[in-house]
Amino acid sequence: MARQVKRAFRYRFYPTGEQAAELSRTFGCVRLVYNRALAQRTRAWYQERRRTSYVETSAWLTAWKRTEELGFLSQVSSVPLQQALRHLQTAFTNFFDKRAAYPRFKSRKKSRASAEYTRSAFTWRDGRLTLAKMSGPLAIVWSRPLPEGAEPSTVTVSRDGAGRWFCSILCEDTITRLDPVKAAVGVDAGVTSLVTLSTGEKVTNPRHERADRERLAKAQKDLARKAKGSKNRDKARQRVARIHARITDRRRDFLHKLSTRLLHENQVVVIEDLNVAGMVRNHCLARAISDAAWRDLRTMLEYKADWYGRELIVIDRWFPSSKLCGRCGTIAEAMPLKVREWRCGCGAVHDRDVNAARNVLAAGLAVSACGADVRPKRRKPSGQTATKQETHPAREGIPRL
Repeated sequence: MARQVKRAFRYRFYPTGEQAAELSRTFGCVRLVYNRALAQRTRAWYQERRRTSYVETSAWLTAWKRTEELGFLSQVSSVPLQQALRHLQTAFTNFFDKRAAYPRFKSRKKSRASAEYTRSAFTWRDGRLTLAKMSGPLAIVWSRPLPEGAEPSTVTVSRDGAGRWFCSILCEDTITRLDPVKAAVGVDAGVTSLVTLSTGEKVTNPRHERADRERLAKAQKDLARKAKGSKNRDKARQRVARIHARITDRRRDFLHKLSTRLLHENQVVVIEDLNVAGMVRNHCLARAISDAAWRDLRTMLEYKADWYGRELIVIDRWFPSSKLCGRCGTIAEAMPLKVREWRCGCGAVHDRDVNAARNVLAAGLAVSACGADVRPKRRKPSGQTATKQETHPAREGIPRL
């Protein structure tokens, strides 16, 4: 069984000097239009208490182009500027629906330089992509082919901090669903082992950031010594950015391979809903947690499970997977991180991570089968609110492995 999905294919390209200059102008104009529109919408809200629509911001853009101060906006393609206003409208919609924070201004140094071109602003002919205001096609490195007969609907061009140019081509793709299998697996995320599976397998954490930490520290030290505003400082900044890009690329590649393997081998994958934002506040573990990139792994599992017809179950973050005995269902009083193996009162000896993964799987299967609550009940003395979980058997109905 196959299904049609919208899929973006990202490629690196090498622009000519003329193309690079045109794209750099476009990036600057996109950022300026976005920031100006955000400032005016914010002013309209605080001074007049009224919301502004995309239609109004589009009229502002037309007026800006007619002024002497901003007349240069007419020199670049109008489509990326309109797309910037649409993105701003989406950001405000998400804010008012309480799905995101208030939109922030784009920084020339910190924000990603990008521009989005819709179908009217580029030409796709014989596998060659030509953007508006450009005389020739982009020199794209086709690291993988586009789907046969693909017709791009949107092209997003960007430049990262390391000075690399990328184009992301959005088009329709056919995803073939995987054949059903009987296997199910629970996944416990960690630092020493990136993930531990309910099968007992532990996937070692590659620690990509640690592997390049010495090179990164040296490059950052060189950057700190350069005079601000100098060309040498800009070169040093790019050296730091290239090391960060190398770390990010290797990490993403590893997570893609791991997530794809988990979904190919299992029909059901169960994970925990980790509060990563709260966990990185622990300054002793923040660096290691950020390097593990658990959130990226979950995102990959979510969209790939939808592609391939697999089931991804996310259990409550408060489920005591590490403290719960997989044999008798008793919850231990405390389980500090230094405890990697523990013995239950029933005599069972548990590897902390393997036991947690098996409990995660059991809880996930219970949720999938009957929608059971995976949070254990707490005893509440009369007139008081329970603040501490007590040692007691887990809820009935959760299968044990």
